[in-house]
Amino acid sequence: MRTIEHWIDGRTTSGSSTRTSQVWNPATGQQQAEVLLADSADVSAAVASASAAFESWSQTSLSKRTKILFNFRQLVDARAQDLAEIIADEHGKVVSDALGEVQRGLEVVEFACGIPHLLKGDYSDQVSTGVDVFSFREPLGVVAGITPFNFPVMVPMWMFPVAIACGNTFVLKPSERDPSASMLVAELWSEAGLPDGVFNVVHGDKTAVDAVLDHPEISAVSFVGSTPIARYIHERASANGKRVQALGGAKNHAIVMPDADVDFASDHMVAAAFGSAGERCMAISAAVTVGDAGDRLVDAVTAKAEKVRVGPGRDAASEMGPVVTPQARDRINGLIGSGAEQGATLTVDGRGYTVDGHENGFWVGPTVIDRVTTEMDVYTEEIFGPVLSVVRVETVDDAIALINDNPYGNGTAIFTSSGEAARRFQRGVQVGMIGINVPIPVPMAYYSFGGWKDSLFGDKHVHGPEGVSFYTRAKVITSRWPHVGNPVGASYHFPTTS
Repeated sequence: MRTIEHWIDGRTTSGSSTRTSQVWNPATGQQQAEVLLADSADVSAAVASASAAFESWSQTSLSKRTKILFNFRQLVDARAQDLAEIIADEHGKVVSDALGEVQRGLEVVEFACGIPHLLKGDYSDQVSTGVDVFSFREPLGVVAGITPFNFPVMVPMWMFPVAIACGNTFVLKPSERDPSASMLVAELWSEAGLPDGVFNVVHGDKTAVDAVLDHPEISAVSFVGSTPIARYIHERASANGKRVQALGGAKNHAIVMPDADVDFASDHMVAAAFGSAGERCMAISAAVTVGDAGDRLVDAVTAKAEKVRVGPGRDAASEMGPVVTPQARDRINGLIGSGAEQGATLTVDGRGYTVDGHENGFWVGPTVIDRVTTEMDVYTEEIFGPVLSVVRVETVDDAIALINDNPYGNGTAIFTSSGEAARRFQRGVQVGMIGINVPIPVPMAYYSFGGWKDSLFGDKHVHGPEGVSFYTRAKVITSRWPHVGNPVGASYHFPTTS
């Protein structure tokens, strides 16, 4: 059985803990590896390496940092297929989808390659007689990322390229469900010329997470995951004096107006609900139909859901793979069943789905549930599976109110041909990321990603300008160089300009 180790100080290591966790192939249902689970001593070893590396890395010129980032970008691009296949084998998503994940991660690396421009400060000449004021930003020190299973390459790349470009050193605690991609990323950083200790990977469960949150030498923590864990991360790390950006769960709605092109909307709705088996924080899990759009949309998504090609991620013909674990499959099936029991209508039931030759895989087929109400479990829970719930309302204002009543505020979309309805929606909805005829409105890397309400704990979103701000702190310098022969007298009153 292959054992996945940690990456500390530029090399693999088994560390001190002997605890392990299973790594599955979701398409076959078979264990393909075990991953070591770190204890607090292993986290401390990674932090010690990162802390030692920070002394020199934080003083490394922007030109040299940028050169290493460009090298890393080129290496990741060259190994994109390898990374995608690792993701397919351990997460279950299809290779084409995994390649898209790698590309979106690379976009953040490309953004970070512009760090010399992003870190430019401000300068004000002669703010007072002989006095100048200027500012610049400095790195924090050792920072950490705790990342989920659903994007084992992209979500860590939301964090560490910007953090490292800003002069920080990084400790990554990836999901123990699909840990291998992070190890290849670590090797590529080393090959790119990144000094040992600047990037470290420590695998683990709650023991490792708590060690990260409590370690006094970690200055900031970035997290993406469920809302209960995001709240816990934020509270515990903040109590220990750390900066925290903790992105939580989501219940993403897409409004379909009566004037929408139903064929266009249903195509995108099916892709947004069932792509990556619905295991996306930006997946559309609730379609909100307005007026007479309901029957037409349900008929269209039902027909298209039944045609989705479900199969193993390595099969080029597959459009959707399995879910990540048997526990995930069973939980999703239970929520589908609860929808039917509570009065919704199953127009497509994905329970009991099997794939020929892969009968032991963790399969849930595309599922469409019509006439869902906001009290049903299938609506209130973040399902994180290939399930599309359809909620019917009368007006666009009803739809906006429904979305605003939901505790989550991650992403949302509207399908319409009315500019007035779209503008009313974008101004009225209390959600951080909005799509207009775009079902998954993930912003480009030079904008920042993050939601509102229970989808974000902390005040900074990831990557983009807010990412640079999160991983740095400002210094403001007020400077005077008086003429040696003409000294300026001191004053006891509060300093003012003159």
